[in-house]
Amino acid sequence: MVNDKKKGFWQYYRFPILLLSSIILGCIIGLIMGEKASIFKPFGDIFLNAMFTIVVPLVFVTITSAVSSMADMRRLGKILGSMLLVFVITGLIASIIMIATVNIFPPAKGVHIEMPEAEEIEPLKTSEQIVSAITVTDFTELISRKNMLPLIIFSIFFGLCVGLIGEKGKKIAEGLNILSEVFLKMVSIIMYYAPIGLGAYFAALIGTFGPELLGSYARAMVVYYPICIIYFFVAFFFYSYFAGGMNGVKTYFKNIFPVAITSIATQSSVASLPVNLEAAKKIGVPKDVRDIVIPIGATAHMDGSCLSAILKISFMFGIFDMPFKGIGTYATAIIISVLSGVVMSGVPGGGLIGEMLIVNLYGFPAEAFPIIATIGYLVDPPATMINVTGDSLASMMVTRIIEGKDWMSKKLTANE
Repeated sequence: MVNDKKKGFWQYYRFPILLLSSIILGCIIGLIMGEKASIFKPFGDIFLNAMFTIVVPLVFVTITSAVSSMADMRRLGKILGSMLLVFVITGLIASIIMIATVNIFPPAKGVHIEMPEAEEIEPLKTSEQIVSAITVTDFTELISRKNMLPLIIFSIFFGLCVGLIGEKGKKIAEGLNILSEVFLKMVSIIMYYAPIGLGAYFAALIGTFGPELLGSYARAMVVYYPICIIYFFVAFFFYSYFAGGMNGVKTYFKNIFPVAITSIATQSSVASLPVNLEAAKKIGVPKDVRDIVIPIGATAHMDGSCLSAILKISFMFGIFDMPFKGIGTYATAIIISVLSGVVMSGVPGGGLIGEMLIVNLYGFPAEAFPIIATIGYLVDPPATMINVTGDSLASMMVTRIIEGKDWMSKKLTANE
């Protein structure tokens, strides 16, 4: 029995442990060798180039496959509308909470690293700027990681059109799903090289910039982990109270901890789907609601990812000595946090794609990616837990909107 537990722990955590170990080893080598550790940088650049090369087709096929499959659903109606409302509101709340937190406790305070300067982001003040931010003039410009927002909009539009052509579109949707699996498999193969690539990159990085960067990671974790715990117990208390009063609170927290443990162990929203659906069934969420909201939520409802995205953005602003202030900056950060959550697609370590989105949309240099990716691995377990447990809670809130505030009481009475 003990051996099974050990095997299960290693099976779930071996890659994060291996990756973090390689980064720690790289940092130690960098501290020992100093600037001479820059000889390892090319090995890190190989990993960066591989990831940046695959990001455009990966984002396109994952979004189009998800949207085209979603368009095939029937009986969505009010469920989809209510679900979208819940997803947006909870994501906004999570983002605003983290924006307030990082302004009180800046995660990269006092840290400045000399790197290629980030491209200056101009506020979207004119209609021409808005058009250029969301569209491109030629299809060839769309196939570039520098135009991620137009690519995402095009992918959503393409996926919707695939669904709208009906039966013929099912063949295309099936092909897109297969392509999505192919590209995700490519990512998983590239990730075998990640321990070497990131370890080598951090050896060069720490060798050049010293231990200052390491201290900033510890500060970021001190900010993030308590916020996740508070959000889980406080925000989810109010959400479950809205969904079903005190009966909703008691029923939710009674059934949600197996889901939370599974999500932390697997670090995947998709891998946690079976246990999450079972928990929603025990809570009393109607079948049609839970079967729609929870699977879609696994890729599109990510409060934990919104929290972590704001942390990452503010961290990078601090690294590049840029002020993380102003309504325009906050609005952009919230939009990017929601988008970066959506493109994660429930894949273990899938935050790498969201992190590339942050680097690209903010114009940070490619060298910033390993820094932000390391934060992603450090925050991934609690972020996934908030994402997954928030999905079952969202299904409760959607049920409350559709069936009224007494749905939980009626369900409990029927069970008696």
